[in-house]
Amino acid sequence: MTLEAGGPVLVEGPVEVVLDDGAVARSDRFMVALCTCRRSRTYPWCDTSHRAREKGAPRSQDRNPS
Repeated sequence: MTLEAGGPVLVEGPVEVVLDDGAVARSDRFMVALCTCRRSRTYPWCDTSHRAREKGAPRSQDRNPS
């Protein structure tokens, strides 16, 4: 198991996680990232939702300018 500062917990698989409601989430992958911030849409698996968006990052330009 590896703790990532400000990020997920990396666990060598296969992994079974028992959730608060008693449901069991399973992964057969060789390494999984467990969400610790609960922002993930795929909780308990991390989808990198914890990453802060950069302020002032340029937005994509309109492909059909008028």
